[in-house]
Amino acid sequence: MSTITTEALSATTLLRFATAGSVDDGKSTLVGRLLHDSKSVLVDQLEAVERASASRGQEAPDLALLTDGLRAEREQGITIDVAYRYFATPRRRFILADTPGHVQYTRNMVTGASTAELTVVLVDARNGVVEQTRRHAAIAALLRVPHVVLAVNKMDLVGYEERVFAAIAEEFTAYATELGVPEVTAIPISALAGDNVVDASARMDWYGGPTVLEHLETVPVSHDLAHCHARLPVQYVIRPQTAELPDYRGYAGQIAAGTFRVGEEVTVLPSGRTSTIAGIDLLGEPVDVAWTTQSVTVLLADDVDVSRGDLIVPSKDAPATTQDVEATVCHVADQPLTVGHRVLLKHGTRTVKAIVKDIPSRLTPADLSLHPHPGTLAANDIGRVKIRTAEPLPADSYADSRRTGSFILIDPDDGTTLTAGMVGESFAAPEPVTDGDDDGWDF
Repeated sequence: MSTITTEALSATTLLRFATAGSVDDGKSTLVGRLLHDSKSVLVDQLEAVERASASRGQEAPDLALLTDGLRAEREQGITIDVAYRYFATPRRRFILADTPGHVQYTRNMVTGASTAELTVVLVDARNGVVEQTRRHAAIAALLRVPHVVLAVNKMDLVGYEERVFAAIAEEFTAYATELGVPEVTAIPISALAGDNVVDASARMDWYGGPTVLEHLETVPVSHDLAHCHARLPVQYVIRPQTAELPDYRGYAGQIAAGTFRVGEEVTVLPSGRTSTIAGIDLLGEPVDVAWTTQSVTVLLADDVDVSRGDLIVPSKDAPATTQDVEATVCHVADQPLTVGHRVLLKHGTRTVKAIVKDIPSRLTPADLSLHPHPGTLAANDIGRVKIRTAEPLPADSYADSRRTGSFILIDPDDGTTLTAGMVGESFAAPEPVTDGDDDGWDF
C-alpha cells in the first residue's frame, strides 16, 4: 500500500461518492479494481481475496470480493448491503459507498447517496440503459447529487467499439438532463481488465477523457457551506449547576449549515423567540465564530426556553414553520405507506407525530410518468406525499439545504424507518441547452 504522509492528507480535499448499477454490471469489480490499482489494498486483504478466488477455481483474484463482505453477498455474487470504503491518493481522500444493484435493495442507494457529492452509475455495455439504470439516475437527481459519472463497463465484451459507448452515453445523458442532473461525465471502462479505471486504456484510443480515478481526483467539490442558511439543531441542553458554573446554560449541537457569530441575533424555532448569541464554546474554549460540521455549545444573552429538537437560526434568515409538509419520498420499508398512516417524522434532532394526508402521485422511473393518487407506496417506490404534523416544523426546501430539507418517517410501534423524504419540488429544472460541439464527453 502506498504511503501518504499526515501532512499530505491534511492538504487534500475529501470526496464522498457512491456507486450504483444493475446486478452483474460489474460494480463491485470496479470498486475492487479502483482500490487495487490505486494501491489502497493492504497485503493481507489481497491475500485473503486470492485464497478465496483460488478456492473457487479462479486463476486471477476476484477483486469484487474486496467489497462484497457479507457471506450472502459472496455466495450469491450480488451486493446486498451498503459497503463503505475509505481510501486516499496523494491528491484527495475518499469515502466510497458501494450500494446494491438489485431492485430489491434500491432503497439502500438512498442511504449511500444521501451525503454523496458524486455518484458513479454503471451500465453493462451489452445491455445499455435499463430500468434499474433509470431508477438510479432518478434517485441521484432527487437527492440533488451534484455530479454523476456514467461508467459504461465491459467494453471488452463489445470489442471496445466507440459507437456502442456513444449510443449509451447519449441515451443516458438525455434522460439525466430531463431529470435536471446538472452534470454527467461518461467514461468507457473495463473493470475486469482495468481499462480507464486508474490507468488510461490503450485499446480505446478514440477516447480522450479522464479515467475514473482522474475524474474523482479532479472533480470540483465545494465543502464550503458557510454561505448556506445557518442552522443549528439543538441536541442537548447543558446545565452543570456547579459552584464554578452556577448559571451556565448552553445549547449543544452540530452546525448543520452556515456560520454563527457572537453578537448575532438569532431565533429559536418553532417557538419564534429571539435573543443574541452571548458566547460560543468549541472544544471547551470560547470562540467568536463557528461554522458547518463543528460541534459547539451556544450561549444566549436572554433566558429563553430552548430544548432538544429546537432549531437556532439567524433572525434575518429564518425558515417558515408549517404543519403541512409536501415532499418527494422514497419508501424503504417492506410494509407499504398508505393514506392515513400514522407515523413519527424525524427532522434534524426533532421528532414529531404526523399523519400521511395524501399520496398525490407515484413516479414511474422508466418514462418519468406519474401515476396519480395511487393511495399507497410499496418498497422502493418514489412518490409525492402530503403530511400533517402535530407540531410546527421549521423545514427548509431540500433544494436549498440537503441537511435541513430532509427527514425520515418512522413506525411509532417498533421504530422501523419507513420512508426517506425531501421537502419541496421533486427534481431540479433541466439545464438550458447551449449550442456547440461539446456533446458531454471528450473523444
